[in-house]
Amino acid sequence: MKLISSEEICRTPIFWVTMDRAVEPGGFEIKRAIVQHAGSAVMMPVDAQERVLLVRQYRLPARAYLWELSAGRIDPGETPLKTAKRELIEETGFRARKWSKLGAFFASPGYVAERMTIFAAQDLTAGEATPMEDERIETRWFPMREIAAMIESGRIQDAKTIVGYALWQMKRRQTRSGGKR
Repeated sequence: MKLISSEEICRTPIFWVTMDRAVEPGGFEIKRAIVQHAGSAVMMPVDAQERVLLVRQYRLPARAYLWELSAGRIDPGETPLKTAKRELIEETGFRARKWSKLGAFFASPGYVAERMTIFAAQDLTAGEATPMEDERIETRWFPMREIAAMIESGRIQDAKTIVGYALWQMKRRQTRSGGKR
């Protein structure tokens, strides 16, 4: 597949939209409006009791308050890990001494180019949160079994939180089995 054209049709402070065309050597063509995004870092703070710190905030597109993992947009010049460290402090006040990458994914690759990288944050120290002006964030620790129940019942519908939970469980199984699959 070869990109033939990409025209910006809209720009906001958070994302921009392009109209892209791509063609295969055999002539098959795809034309899509694509939401372009610099990418996000997702933080999964896990304490010594294997509880996870979730944030609750109003999400205008969902028209609801959601419990979810913290996340933030990667700023120019930042790596996903640098963003994760900055955003964890801003949104929760916590700092972590131990960071491990759990994975990365595209939430909706049919029309959104945002790549989300999830990190486990451990060995935590509490501090004061400094959220952005348009953020009203509540935090709460949840045991893993409660997160599983919330996902199963549909009370957690945020993709990054569901993916983060699944990746953490896979990591735990691999650790317990000595890294064997």
